[in-house]
Amino acid sequence: MDANTLSRAAGISLPRAQQWALPLTAAMDEFAINTPARQADFIAQVGHESMGFARTREIWNPTQVPAQARYEGRADLGNTQPGDGMRFMGRGLIMVTGRANYAALSKAVGVDFVKNSQLLERDDYAAIAAGWFWSLKGLNTYADKGDFLTESIRINGKNANGLPNGWDDRQRRRTVARAALGLQ
Repeated sequence: MDANTLSRAAGISLPRAQQWALPLTAAMDEFAINTPARQADFIAQVGHESMGFARTREIWNPTQVPAQARYEGRADLGNTQPGDGMRFMGRGLIMVTGRANYAALSKAVGVDFVKNSQLLERDDYAAIAAGWFWSLKGLNTYADKGDFLTESIRINGKNANGLPNGWDDRQRRRTVARAALGLQ
């Protein structure tokens, strides 16, 4: 995908789109995100998760300590050693989280993200990680069916109202991406 198309589809500046066009295209090619519907949904989802392609690492600060403390000791994330919660915070364009997910990604792409977790903040690995996660969760199937709701829940769960976290922003981003890629 060229930078001009990405800029329109993601609603981001041309310089930011130029930064992300090659890594994002490589990830989409590798993980068969190869139709306008799949690409629009992928761009919308990673755009939401990365705050408009601005973040490849989860924000950790004192106002979020209670939420972040929930990562520590979570066996479902593979966070079994002291400090794993922070060490394996969300990174990449879809924010891969937890020792177990870092290990699975490492095995899948042949890079040791468990030993070098910060590598997931690099543009190339951040995009590949997003494509890997997309594929792991079978999200092409939901994009093909137009089931953006289930797709969104599979990425980041539901809020107290039963809607996907960040639902309004995800929908807005999808509308922009679909229009830019020539979809209704």
